[in-house]
Amino acid sequence: MTRRTLLWAGLLVVLLLVLSGCAAGSETFSADDPAGFIAGFWHGLIAPIALIVRIFNRDVLIYEIDNIGIWYDVGFVLAIVSFGGGGAASRGR
Repeated sequence: MTRRTLLWAGLLVVLLLVLSGCAAGSETFSADDPAGFIAGFWHGLIAPIALIVRIFNRDVLIYEIDNIGIWYDVGFVLAIVSFGGGGAASRGR
């Protein structure tokens, strides 16, 4: 790998770790102010990163417990399926 490639890879890792700071389970949401569709979508996007961070930090959750219900779930699953490929992305012809 070239030095430039390593630099970009390092910056990407740092960016992903910073973004995972907005992971589910933070004290941002409560029963009085639950997470909605947008938060569910965001948590679905960062779920793979949050899973890795969770291995080292037990305070980070993948799924927000204080949510509004079905709309949070729809956002979460939509993000996982859309950007995770949903299994169909790896299917060849």
